[in-house]
Amino acid sequence: METTTIAASVKHQLSAGVASLVPLQLSGDFLQWAVIFFAIAIVAAVLGARGVAGVTMTIAKWFVIIFLVLAVISLLL
Repeated sequence: METTTIAASVKHQLSAGVASLVPLQLSGDFLQWAVIFFAIAIVAAVLGARGVAGVTMTIAKWFVIIFLVLAVISLLL
């Protein structure tokens, strides 16, 4: 019963053109994760765990790169 209601609602939104009006939005999740991993890297470096600090810093760097790429794509579209 519930799936038919959801399907009917989605069909109504698609026929009304609502789905095409929703803009591409970029959330700051990648940037938040980058800050979290950066903080973990700083704490690990202070505690002397250089291996963990290096890995978490690399992960933070990739999250920032992904965020920047998605931000540029969303600005262009």
